[in-house]
Amino acid sequence: MSDIHRPTTFSLSTLSARWRSENGTPPPRRLIAADRTLPADAAYRLACEGTALLWHGDYPDALRLLHAMRRRAERRRPRSAPENPVDAFREHRRQRARQARVLGMLLVPLDPEHRIRLHRAPDVRAACLAAYGPLLDNSIVSLRELLGVIGAHQWRIRGVEVPALGARIHPHYGVFSPVRGEYVDLVARAPLPAAALDHSTAFDLGTGTGVLAAVLARRGLRRVLVTDANPRALACARDNAQRLGLADRVETAGTALYPPGDQRAALIVCNPPWLPARPSSSLDQGVYDQDSRMLHGFLDSLTDRLRPGGEGWLVLSDLAEHLGLRTRAELLTAIAAAGLRVTGRLDTVPRHPRATAPDRSDPLHAARTAEITSLWRLTPA
Repeated sequence: MSDIHRPTTFSLSTLSARWRSENGTPPPRRLIAADRTLPADAAYRLACEGTALLWHGDYPDALRLLHAMRRRAERRRPRSAPENPVDAFREHRRQRARQARVLGMLLVPLDPEHRIRLHRAPDVRAACLAAYGPLLDNSIVSLRELLGVIGAHQWRIRGVEVPALGARIHPHYGVFSPVRGEYVDLVARAPLPAAALDHSTAFDLGTGTGVLAAVLARRGLRRVLVTDANPRALACARDNAQRLGLADRVETAGTALYPPGDQRAALIVCNPPWLPARPSSSLDQGVYDQDSRMLHGFLDSLTDRLRPGGEGWLVLSDLAEHLGLRTRAELLTAIAAAGLRVTGRLDTVPRHPRATAPDRSDPLHAARTAEITSLWRLTPA
């Protein structure tokens, strides 16, 4: 059985099922049956107290209850406004984590063939198979997570249009989608070092969907080795390379940050998670880089893994600087300490709605509107 199954077994009436959570949420300690006779206020109160609600009845009624619980959770506000951007960021994360925990208490049952055991439930077998793999027995999953699985499968089918490729990238469940295209555009227009054209080998570290590897291959790099700590991402990168006709150029090279051995490349690209904070779940690892470990890992080994005349491209937002999580001086110090120098930088501004049409009720709106994403061109000092 896949490692996402938990050994805990619940028995409720005639149901016996395994707990399932992709983000590592532990099984609830208390579990009761719930149906449409349970008022939303009571459901929300029970969820806040740590009691999980296993839904019986119509699937649409479960959706309505989840929406009602979300409205109640969103009304909860901190008693006082944070004094600085760091506090605002931390409070924002606490609120989001609490909301996820409470809304995750509404559960639905799945049978071994990924069917929702509720009246008028949609057919989610393809979406669950793509996310979870084969099941061996009944399971219980939060409705909130299941909706994420369904949405991710729709993204995978439709794909995300990437103008720099003139094609679509198809993200897999649990792999960060390239919906913010500005960082892709930077890699598409940065001048390639002459060494990259001579040796035509590049590394894409933390590849995710493989979108940057595809851009590099389309720009003429004949061999692009990609790595990612998430095995799902490596499978996703392979899938996208195959779809784009680039399978002969893009090669997966394992879950370590750099490809194994002493292989070198004329171009090494890294787009690490932009915020130096601890991920609260495995699905957060595309956003948060605890203690900037990936950033430092990339910088500290870059000189040893570059071919003569090669460059490292660090693609990084300065959102962390506006939130007070990292200073520009700290970034430049880390670059210098790794024996590197900056030979150029390309900047762009984000185009996503939170930056172009910010919601002023968002505690992070000032940081989002000031954000700049940069491609730092690095060479050995």
